[in-house]
Amino acid sequence: MIRELRTILLVEDSPVDAEMTVDALRESRIANPIVHVEDGVDALDYLYARGSFAGRSGGCPVVVLLDIKMPRMDGIEVLRTIREDETLRSLPVVILSSSREERDLAASWNLGVNAYVVKPVDAGQFFDAVRTLGQFWAVMNETPTED
Repeated sequence: MIRELRTILLVEDSPVDAEMTVDALRESRIANPIVHVEDGVDALDYLYARGSFAGRSGGCPVVVLLDIKMPRMDGIEVLRTIREDETLRSLPVVILSSSREERDLAASWNLGVNAYVVKPVDAGQFFDAVRTLGQFWAVMNETPTED
C-alpha cells in the first residue's frame, strides 16, 4: 500500500531562512510537500484548516519547523496552543531559531518541544543542520496513527 506523504509545515518569517531551509530539505531528497507560512497566526490557521487554509486536505503535518521570533504571534505561543490541544498534542514540533536566549529554550522545553535547533550563522552549517533534522523527522520518525 502506498501512503501519501504528509507535509512539513515550515513557520518562518525570514524569506532567506525559509528558502535555505527548503533548499536543504530538497537537497536531502526529502519528498514530503513543504508548506511555508510566515507567522504563528497563519501556522494555526493551517493546522486548524481555517482562514485561507479552510478546506485544505492532508491532515496534520509530519512535523512543524517553527521559528520563535515572528510577527503577529510568536513560536512559543504556537507551541503552547499545539500542546494544549488534544488533537494536536502529539504533533512533533522542532524549534528552528536563531534565539539562544535561556528563556526561549526553557519555555520551549517546558512546553514539550521535540527538538530545539539553533540556526547557525554559517550557511553550510545551517544546511547540514536542516538536512539532518529533515531526514530524522520526515523519514525516520512517525507520529502515532489515529485509531
